[in-house]
Amino acid sequence: MQYGIAFAPLVPALVLWIALAAIIIIAAVLAFTRARGAAIRVAALSLILLALANPSFTREDREPLSSVAAVVVDKSPSQNFGNRAKETEQVREALIDRLKQIKGLEVRVVEAGQADGETDGTRLFSALASTLSDVPTDRVAGAFLITDGRVHDIPANVTALGFNAPLHALVTGQKDERDRRIAIVAAPRFGIVGQPQRITYRLDDQGVTGQRAQVTIRHDGQTLTQRTMMSGQTSSIEVDIPHAGPNIVEIEASPLEGELTPVNNRAVVSIDGVRDKLRVLLVSGEPHSGERTWRNLLKSDASVDLVHFTILRPPEKQDGTPINELSLIAFPTRELFLQKIHEFQLIIFDRYARQGVLPIGYFENIARYVRNGGAVLVAAGPDYASSSSIWRTPLDSVLPAEPVSVTERGFYARVNDAGKRHPVTRGLEGADSDPPHWSRFFRQIDTRNVTGSSIMEGADGKPLLVLSRQGEGRVALLLSDHIWLWARAYEGGGPHLDLLRRLSHWLMKQPDLEEEALRMSVQGHDLIITRQTMTDEVPPVTVTSPSGAKRELNLTASEPGLWRATVNADELGLWQATDGKLTALINVGPVNPKEFSEVTSTTEMLAPLAQATGGDARRVMDGTSLDMPRILPVRASSVFRGDSWLGLKMREASVVKGIGVLPIFAGVIGLLLLLGAFAATWLREGR
Repeated sequence: MQYGIAFAPLVPALVLWIALAAIIIIAAVLAFTRARGAAIRVAALSLILLALANPSFTREDREPLSSVAAVVVDKSPSQNFGNRAKETEQVREALIDRLKQIKGLEVRVVEAGQADGETDGTRLFSALASTLSDVPTDRVAGAFLITDGRVHDIPANVTALGFNAPLHALVTGQKDERDRRIAIVAAPRFGIVGQPQRITYRLDDQGVTGQRAQVTIRHDGQTLTQRTMMSGQTSSIEVDIPHAGPNIVEIEASPLEGELTPVNNRAVVSIDGVRDKLRVLLVSGEPHSGERTWRNLLKSDASVDLVHFTILRPPEKQDGTPINELSLIAFPTRELFLQKIHEFQLIIFDRYARQGVLPIGYFENIARYVRNGGAVLVAAGPDYASSSSIWRTPLDSVLPAEPVSVTERGFYARVNDAGKRHPVTRGLEGADSDPPHWSRFFRQIDTRNVTGSSIMEGADGKPLLVLSRQGEGRVALLLSDHIWLWARAYEGGGPHLDLLRRLSHWLMKQPDLEEEALRMSVQGHDLIITRQTMTDEVPPVTVTSPSGAKRELNLTASEPGLWRATVNADELGLWQATDGKLTALINVGPVNPKEFSEVTSTTEMLAPLAQATGGDARRVMDGTSLDMPRILPVRASSVFRGDSWLGLKMREASVVKGIGVLPIFAGVIGLLLLLGAFAATWLREGR
C-alpha cells in the first residue's frame, strides 16, 4: 500500500495562485497591524482556498516487480579453442545457481556470437540489447557476459549501453596464452589479368617474441614460394593474376610451439581477376549475310576489343584501277599475323578461303599461335570445302575435321549427347524438343577424320560444331554459315547470342565454361560442391574445412554434365575440395574474419565499459579450477564489485493494481470544515 494526497482544482490554477497571493497579503497586513483574530481569519481563508483546490486522500495497491539480470553466453568459434567451451559451461552453471538464490530477481540467459557467414566478429551486445528490449530500464539489475573477452560490437560509452546498471564480464581462458597469426596489411580486391598484384602481410606472435617462422605462399592451391620471417616482420610479394574470376592467395606460417590454435596461421586474399580487354581479330573472306551477325555480337560485348577486316578486293581481282585511286584499306597482314598476333585472344575466320592475301608461311605462324595458347574459330561456308580451303594450308595441323563436300538442304541443328553435357551447349533454350524450336539451316559442310569433340549435329547426324584442344590453345569449327538465319528470326530464329557468346568465351578460356571443373559456391548457410564433367561417373570429393576437419562426399547427378553435393558451411574461412585430380577453393564469410584475427583471451577490451558502469571484467579460471565470485544484491551504491564479489542493482519497481480516492472537502466532512471555519470567525468577531 502507498498513500498520498492528490489535487483536482475546481477553478483554473491561475485563480488559485491569485487567491493564494491575496491570502498572503491579507495575512501580512493583519500581522503588521496586530489585528485581533488574525490567525482565525487567515485559517478560514486558507480552508476556502484548499476547498477550491479539491484535495483527496489516495491509496495505491501496488505489486512489486522483479529485477531482471541478463546472462549472455559467448558461443563464437574462438570459444572452441583450448578448454574454453568446458570452462564456459562451468561458469554458466555456477553463475545461474548463484543468481537464482537472489529473491526478486528474474534471470534471462541467451547464447550469442555463433558464426553464420553473414556477420563479422563476435557480437554480444546486440544479443544483450535484444534480450532486454522488452524490459523497462528501471527494472534492469545488470548483465553478465561469459566470454573470452574478444568482442567486436562494444558500445562507445555507457549511454549507448541502454540501461543504468552494472555490466560484468566473466572471462574464460588463461592469462599466459600464446598464438601466431598472419595479418594482411594491404591487398587489392581486383587485378587485371596478366598483371602482377602486390600483397603486404605481417607475422604476429602473441605471448612470445623473437620467434622465426617458415611462411608458405600459394596461389589457387599451388605453392609459389617459401621464406623465413621473424615475429613482427612485414613482407610483400607480387602475385600474377593468370585468369578471370577469384584468384585465391594463401599465406601460411608454420605453427608456434604451444600456440592456442593454428587456424589463424593462414590468411587468405581473394583477388578478382578482370580482363582489361579481350582482343578479337575477325577476318571475313567476303561480304555475306552472316557477316553482320558476328560483328554485332562482338561489338555488343563491352569487354571485347574488335578488329574486323573484310576482303573486298583479293589480289586476283585486278581491274586496272590505280592503287592511289582506291579507297580501300590495305590488309596489314604482316603486322597482324607476324608482329602482333600474340596480342589477340581469338582469331575468327568467317568464310575465309586462300586468296593470295595471306602467304602460306603465315598459316604456319597461326598454327604455332594456337599451340602456344591462342584460339581460332572457323565459321565455314562453301569456301571450306573448296580447293582454296584453309584446310589445305599448314593450319590443317590444328583444324579438327577435314572437309569433304557441301550439303544444301533444310535441316535442324541438334545438340547431341556430348553437347548436352558440354557447358557451351548445355541448357540452350529450345534444345530439349524434337525437332528443336529453332529455324532450319540450309547448308552444311560434310567432313571426315574428326579429331575433336562434336557437340552439335546437322543433316543426317553429321558433325555441325566441333571443339578441339591443340597444345595450350583451342580451336572451334562451325560447319555452316547459316547461323545468321537465327539472328534474323527466320522461322522463329534460335539462341544464336547464347551459343556464339559461350563459344567465343570457351575459346578464350573462361573458367566457367571448362568441360572438367570442380567448383564451390555458398547459398545461405550451405556450401554447394559442383563437378562439371563429360564422363558418366565422378569420384567422391574430399572437403576440408578451415579448421582442418575432412569429410568425404558422394556427388549426385543434378543435370547432364553436372554433379552436386551440399554440406553445411558451419565454419568461417577457406574451404577446400578435391577429387584427387581437381581442386576448388572458396572463402566463406569475410576473407580474414575478426573472430580469428586475435584469439588470446583478454580482460582489457571489456574492462573500461564494465568499470564505467560500476561492474568489473575479471578472469574466472585459476589454472584448471573455477574461481567464481559471490553475487550479491545491492540496493543503493555506484560500485558493484569487490575483491571476491560482484553486485547487482536491485530495483524497487512495482505495478499499480488498484487505486482508492477519498475527497477531503466533499460531503459532510467538507461542509463541517467550512462551517467550523465560519463559526470560529463569527465567534471571534462577536467577542
